[in-house]
Amino acid sequence: MTTVAARAVGTEADRVEGLEKVTGRARYAFEHPIEDMVYAAPVPSVVARGEVIAVDVAEALTFPGVIDVLWHGNAPKLERVGNAELHVLQSPRVAYRGQYIAVVIAKTLEEAREAALRVGVEYAVERHDVGLRADHPRLYRPERVNPDLPADVQQGDPDTALAAAPVTVDAVYRTPAEHNNPMEPHATVARWDAEGLTLYDSTQGATSLRDAVAPLFGIEPSSVRVIAPHVGGGFGAKGEPHPPVVLAALAARRTGRPVKLAVTRQQMFSVTGYRTPTIQRVRLGAHPDGHLTAIVHDAVEQSSTIHEFAEQTTTPTRIMYAAPNRRTTHRLVRLDVPTPSWMRAPGEAPGMFALESAMDELAAACGLDPIELRIRNEPEVDPETGLPFSSRNLVACLRDGARRFGWADRDPAPGVRRRGRLLIGTGVAASTYPVYRSACQATARAEPGGIFTVRIAAADIGTGARTVLTQIAADVLRVPLGRVRVAIGDSALPRASLAGGSSGTASWGTAVTRACEALRDELDRRGGTPSTGVTVSVDTTEENGEPSRFARHAFGAQFAEVGVDRDTGEARVRRLLGVFAVGRVLNPKTARSQFIGGMTMGLSMALLEESVLDREFGDYLNHDLAQYHVAACADVPAVEAYWVEESDPHLNPMGSKGIGEIGIVGTAAAVANAVHHATGIRVRDLPIRLDKLLT
Repeated sequence: MTTVAARAVGTEADRVEGLEKVTGRARYAFEHPIEDMVYAAPVPSVVARGEVIAVDVAEALTFPGVIDVLWHGNAPKLERVGNAELHVLQSPRVAYRGQYIAVVIAKTLEEAREAALRVGVEYAVERHDVGLRADHPRLYRPERVNPDLPADVQQGDPDTALAAAPVTVDAVYRTPAEHNNPMEPHATVARWDAEGLTLYDSTQGATSLRDAVAPLFGIEPSSVRVIAPHVGGGFGAKGEPHPPVVLAALAARRTGRPVKLAVTRQQMFSVTGYRTPTIQRVRLGAHPDGHLTAIVHDAVEQSSTIHEFAEQTTTPTRIMYAAPNRRTTHRLVRLDVPTPSWMRAPGEAPGMFALESAMDELAAACGLDPIELRIRNEPEVDPETGLPFSSRNLVACLRDGARRFGWADRDPAPGVRRRGRLLIGTGVAASTYPVYRSACQATARAEPGGIFTVRIAAADIGTGARTVLTQIAADVLRVPLGRVRVAIGDSALPRASLAGGSSGTASWGTAVTRACEALRDELDRRGGTPSTGVTVSVDTTEENGEPSRFARHAFGAQFAEVGVDRDTGEARVRRLLGVFAVGRVLNPKTARSQFIGGMTMGLSMALLEESVLDREFGDYLNHDLAQYHVAACADVPAVEAYWVEESDPHLNPMGSKGIGEIGIVGTAAAVANAVHHATGIRVRDLPIRLDKLLT
């Protein structure tokens, strides 16, 4: 195979599916046309704890168009395996308000929703507990935290070191519950036939969803097919299966007809995951010159009574800064609330808000510039494991960001810069995210006409995965971009990891690289002629299982400028700037979009996002986009994203690090630090509302 083409990786290639999307030909989960379709409308619990003692379906069954009503008394039985959150309609127990306790199936969506209001439910109500607090009597230490890390880690004697430290910071930081709100709500079309179950689903991982659903129905994974060619955002919420997909499959099995189920925006606040609220205490001990002697970071979080999810809130503190004495802990309480799950940069986003706010407070206590403080505490090796970093360019990010942002002109005194009614402040924070890679499979095939087809069950959740994988394949095959077709989004394709943990490109790209290398070698072995009908398959399990001799992380620096109205207390971000060290950037256009998207979510986290829990009813009050506020275009006047050149051969064949999540990490702290610089008021509990700035 002698064809040589210009390099595709590193160029700003347009999205290969762009035309499909702008012309409306791209189909999302709810849009797949299936004959004989019916619709499902769930019935949520209106109590937070108790038991369903009676379900009256008589009126609903007589409503026009209604086909059936399922509840725990007549629903098909599931195997009690895996996550108990997915054991839908299998028990009369109610674990949280909004839990699905019945479902109506009707000929139209409108008929199903109207009939669902006519299902009568009688409860034996029990007293619920939904209040997270640091002194909760049922707090415990989980065995592990997400994804599979020790809950507590200690080195040295941090308590003694703190007691002896000349300069200390001891502060409590709080982040609220936050909900993913992707543009495309969760939706499923479920169909049973002689071959098994087919799910058209909005998911971040077709393979993983298939493997989770099959055991529930007592069938082999090969009898389940998940199809998800396009996904309208996920941000982690679509990384794990949730009750709606199981409910759709149950309804389809019961009726023998394909069933469509779309989760309403309001229901998404109960049944599709959220970021746990956190209470974090950070203690820092240092010499007057800013060198840390001790770091202690403790986090308290919540989970549901039916499934444990422990977010890794303090884990980034384990690798960020050098200190001989250190401890990080996690404590969990199981409450009568929905189960938390992944939300963009789980652990790192809330954890780094606390750590980077505390570092800003330490800089002030030592009379140091916040950037200089971070540089003085730069570790030579991973403080937790002692392993060398495969690459670590945090200092380069801080310095380059400072230059681009104009940090050198900053007056460190808080509350002294005014422009009309606005108090102006600037802040900085560091970012980090681990580099993950999972085993995958892929095939590459030479087709007639000089076209090459690559197949892998990856997911494109709006990030540009199709485009980047096409670029990777084209370069390995040494052909122009237009001669490569990449098939993704179907569990019938070779096994792939989910789009999560900023690991997609690293994992899928490795498999695609190896498959294309094997195909190229096979074609070369055949004499370099453009043979067709040649297919090769690869599995990266063995390669992925090799232990790493390095600590592998991405790093970045976030800079923010805010204006705070001195009369109303309203805080607005005037500009954001981020600089990142993420290995080789494969497509600058899609990478910049990822960084800007993450930073926008970080801005939203800092100033707007908060799921407000009504403790009396055990439900989130602001469960729609009219009341749960996210950043809109007017809130994001100027966001700039840059990256430093970084070569790292210890990651994957592409030399890339994940970029989907690091943009949000550190942004909220940079904004909070800027607000303090503007006003002299330190806000330690997000979001930064105006009432917290009016004193």
